[in-house]
Amino acid sequence: MQTSTLTTFVIGFFIGVAWRTVQFVPFETSLLVLLLAGGLGLVWRRSSSTASAPYLFLIGVLLLAISLGLLRTEIATWQFGQSDLQQFVGKEVTIIGTVVREPDYREQTVQVYVETEEDLVLVTSDRLQSFSYGDLVEVTGKLERPGTFVTELGRTFDYAAYLQAKGVEYRISFAEVSIIKSGQGNFIIENLLKAKQILIQGMQQVIPEPAVGLAGGLLLGVKSGLGSDIEEDFRRTGIIHIVVLSGYNVMLVVGFILFFFSFVFPLRLRAVAGLIAITAFALIVGLSATVVRASVMAALVLLAGVLGRRYDVLRALLLAGFVMVCLNPYLLLFDIGFQLSFIATLGLILVAPNLEERLRIMPSPLGAREFLVATLATQLFVLPLLLYQIGEFSVVAVIVNVLVLPMVAVSMLLTFL
Repeated sequence: MQTSTLTTFVIGFFIGVAWRTVQFVPFETSLLVLLLAGGLGLVWRRSSSTASAPYLFLIGVLLLAISLGLLRTEIATWQFGQSDLQQFVGKEVTIIGTVVREPDYREQTVQVYVETEEDLVLVTSDRLQSFSYGDLVEVTGKLERPGTFVTELGRTFDYAAYLQAKGVEYRISFAEVSIIKSGQGNFIIENLLKAKQILIQGMQQVIPEPAVGLAGGLLLGVKSGLGSDIEEDFRRTGIIHIVVLSGYNVMLVVGFILFFFSFVFPLRLRAVAGLIAITAFALIVGLSATVVRASVMAALVLLAGVLGRRYDVLRALLLAGFVMVCLNPYLLLFDIGFQLSFIATLGLILVAPNLEERLRIMPSPLGAREFLVATLATQLFVLPLLLYQIGEFSVVAVIVNVLVLPMVAVSMLLTFL
């Protein structure tokens, strides 16, 4: 598939998803767009030798993708508004379910995602309670629908939409939670997370506070150990991405894995082992949008090598974005992590080569020029989104990133050792 065709298809799919996300679109409209795409396809086949044929083809691909985006998002809406829990909103309830994601420990609370037979509920409880993935729990508290709230910077945050992207429709805050039984989750994920905890405990034994919090963030994306003050400093200086496991961190790990396997396995076995290792790492650190995007693109590198195909990074990004939005349409508009990761990578692909050419006369100690180019390209693309979604940006981010990024790989390696 040519890049122009793939780009048109992905853009059309995103348009369809965004359209259906922000407003109701009747099924008849989706069908009409699909029929128009089919009609243009027939016209293109009959006039394939004319000068307008390529444009007809791309418009047909665009309409086809829009209709598919509309239909996929329509299917995604079926999981919401169908639960028996909706009649208990505002009342105290007791539910029994399984913790299906790694608990998220904050300064004073812990958040756990509890899956019942019909729903995924976000439960907030006291931090002193200890939970693990796979725990079967009984939760008692007031059932609520998440709403919106105003941030410290005066931005209105649609918390309901944010949780919708995570598959959550209801939440229970200040809940009383008791563990009924443990070990009810997926066996593989459970053991991977146990290995993660062993690694964290090992770091805590040899690295003092607060450095161990930074170490856990760099290597495993664990930012709860940083503390609110240090986390705020990282945010204000524009380097919070290094402790929430950005694509850069993931690619460093993937690069190390592939480098190590190159001495152990032949090409095909290296690809299989690499795919397993990348999947395991993504599960260990949490399937955030950034991690999934970077992992999919890394997997495509391996597949391209096995199939003997040239790796096109723009195609890989488009395919990764399409796969992720196809699996979860609400990522497109409601997950800022997906938006920042996708747009920042797009900036690297489209702008970085031109910037590198213009800055070639600049000296590059420790790869400073490459980090400057990467930071400028990503900041240029994500700036409008940061201002719209968050309402602030760091004026020192470029300088700080150029100083810090060269040490990230070294820090991750030393932390792991």
